[in-house]
Amino acid sequence: MHESRIAAPYAKSLLELAQEKGVLEEVQKDMAGFAKICNENRQLVTVLRNPVIKHEKKLSILTTLFKGKVNPVTFSIFQILTKKNREAFLYDIAVEFGNQYRRVKGIQRAVLTTATPITEEQRAAFVKMVETAKTKKVELEEHIDESIMGGFVLNIGGDKQVDQSIKTKLVQLKSKFKDNPFISKY
Repeated sequence: MHESRIAAPYAKSLLELAQEKGVLEEVQKDMAGFAKICNENRQLVTVLRNPVIKHEKKLSILTTLFKGKVNPVTFSIFQILTKKNREAFLYDIAVEFGNQYRRVKGIQRAVLTTATPITEEQRAAFVKMVETAKTKKVELEEHIDESIMGGFVLNIGGDKQVDQSIKTKLVQLKSKFKDNPFISKY
């Protein structure tokens, strides 16, 4: 079974429970933090997905890392999923929870890639540009990629991309030079 088909119902249940208990913002921060930890420490994901490691050991690891540091509603999902032998999907559920949270809150996710860090003023300008285009709140994720040499690449919600990078401009220029009408092709 595909991970997103498993993750979506669990994420939805967690979202509804968090709303019911009035702790949605806390649970969102916990799940975003969990996803970030998983991204930074792929060993945790590997351990959670390893079928050889017993589920009790995985719950013990999660308890050591997160008990008392996350909201009890968040920790309860860790316990429930481990007891149902679904801990391998915790990372996917955390990511899907973030997606569903943004949908509920009307937040548009945008990913900005630049060659160098941007200023607060530039950040505000990008957020305003996306808000104007999508009329939603914006969550701007920033990445540094020196290979684009300069400019920026702005991906809005996965369906629109504005590429003003020097790397792309050079590729376009190279393509134009290949089709130079001034050079005889004989």
